[in-house]
Amino acid sequence: MTESKTPSTNAEQLITEHLDIWTTAIEQKSSSGRGSSKKVSLHGIKKLRELILELAVRGKLVPQDKNDTPVSDLLFEEIYDEKLAYHAKKKVRLQKFKPTVEEFFLPSIPQTWKEVYLDQVITYITDFQANGSFATLKKNVKYFEEENYALLVRLTDLRHGLSEKSSFKYTDEQGYNFLSKSSIEGGELVVANVGAGVGTTLEIPPIDKPATLAPNMFMVVLSKKISKEYFLLFSQSPIFKKYIAKVNSGTGQPKINKTEYKNCKLPYPPIEEQHRIVTKVDELMGLCDALEAQTESSITAHQTLVEVLLEALLKAPEQTATPEQATKQFQQNWQRLSEHFDTLFTTTASIDTLKETILQLAVMGKLVPQNPNDEPASVLLERIAAEKAQLVKDKKIKKPKVLPEISEDEKLFELPIGWEFVRFNDLGEWGAGSTPRRGNIEYYNGSIPWFKSGELNSDYISESEEHISELALKETSVRYNNIGDVLVAMYGATIGKTSILSVRATTNQAVCACTPFNGFKNTFLLMLLKASKSRLIGMGAGGAQPNISREKIINTVIALPPTSEQHRIVAKVDELMALCDQLKARLIDAQTTKLHLTDAIVEQAL
Repeated sequence: MTESKTPSTNAEQLITEHLDIWTTAIEQKSSSGRGSSKKVSLHGIKKLRELILELAVRGKLVPQDKNDTPVSDLLFEEIYDEKLAYHAKKKVRLQKFKPTVEEFFLPSIPQTWKEVYLDQVITYITDFQANGSFATLKKNVKYFEEENYALLVRLTDLRHGLSEKSSFKYTDEQGYNFLSKSSIEGGELVVANVGAGVGTTLEIPPIDKPATLAPNMFMVVLSKKISKEYFLLFSQSPIFKKYIAKVNSGTGQPKINKTEYKNCKLPYPPIEEQHRIVTKVDELMGLCDALEAQTESSITAHQTLVEVLLEALLKAPEQTATPEQATKQFQQNWQRLSEHFDTLFTTTASIDTLKETILQLAVMGKLVPQNPNDEPASVLLERIAAEKAQLVKDKKIKKPKVLPEISEDEKLFELPIGWEFVRFNDLGEWGAGSTPRRGNIEYYNGSIPWFKSGELNSDYISESEEHISELALKETSVRYNNIGDVLVAMYGATIGKTSILSVRATTNQAVCACTPFNGFKNTFLLMLLKASKSRLIGMGAGGAQPNISREKIINTVIALPPTSEQHRIVAKVDELMALCDQLKARLIDAQTTKLHLTDAIVEQAL
């Protein structure tokens, strides 16, 4: 028996020779923290999987063997006879297949293969079909949450291998008989024919009770002359996905009908080669699984190491430690970190964690040195108290509610010299916005900016998505906020997002605004709120989309440095954040290059 070893060898070389590219070409999906491997897309391994499938169905993965059973016209005549017999058993008329005029061309395939339509290897295909008029469907078919005569097989159930019985839907015997044309025995394939997952193909496992097909799917019974596993590989391949995309080009809701599906071209190898392809793909996908697990583990371990080392910087010194000992401990932890800076901060997630740590160090007084000549924060607080009293006297603000004294448990760390623990309430006048009644169109499309919590996406904001009118300002509880006021989001996924107003504006009730008292920097308040974000999120209450309130914000305890030190801290944070952003931009550029390189390797391999 003569075999060419080239295809198989080339496939394995593609994996081993470019291992570093497959495992390091990573796309960021969203901001990350611990467990960040779930927040990235392993683009390189994803492309490798696609390449394996593409090579498989183009005859480039395993060698051809001249002793394999030839793919002859007689074979497809036998499949047609099989199709006739199955339709007779189902008591369903076989519809004549008509190839569409518009062709979808397959890439070149080996001479021993044959290019066929899916219709030529399918014994039976149906969708959600009734024995009577669909107008009488509601009358004849009833659905049940509790177990009944027949299982209604849905795509969502098949994704879990029909293992999550608690979510099953059922129909009774009358409904099953009414839908008997789409009854299921087990072993068939189902294909999603509508929605975002159109073309998704799954095998129905063995079923121990009567079952019928749910809407939005085809059921496909394959000929015994084709390997079901090979057909499933083809259904995952880029070639099949390109066909589905072509059918759906220019349409709104993705969908495919039975005629379009049957017109897809399939590369059909000899049956022995089909089995070899399936075996080789299983082997290579196993390698991909191992690479994926190893890469995810490495990403998680790397991020955990970064967090542990950065947390050491924030760790409070032993209670018995002198200020000199505490300083020495901090310097040792920083030295340990700085020695490995180049290997630690090599991902966007690690840089994001570094930025969070910079904020925490800043608000703990560990980022810039204290100056004993600075006017202490206690003097600033005395001036703020006097200012607040004058505002109350002038009836510009209401007399504030007296908040409880700060307890020892609320004091988060040992204060630097000249600092004081305060509540956010001590730093400014806080108030939430509101939403003018939507039913009154005269309240909207005016000239007054009106911000919602989802718009707090940068340090400074000036352009709102919506505007309200002077009438809304006059007749509703919505209020103006001044230029320089600091906004913080209070609802759902946006909790803790914060911005400074660059324009005079209003907000909805999901945003709380603070007008800082004189002598207190709004940029430092912005930084304090950013550093307090995780604490604010932790205060959220109310189920899946938790909210916080103005009361929770103003009661939150933070540390206040002298005014001069506030300026130094903000300047240092701005400097370090700019460096982090530059480093992150370079990493993203390098990562983009790797993504392009991965795509180029795939193109070259084909």
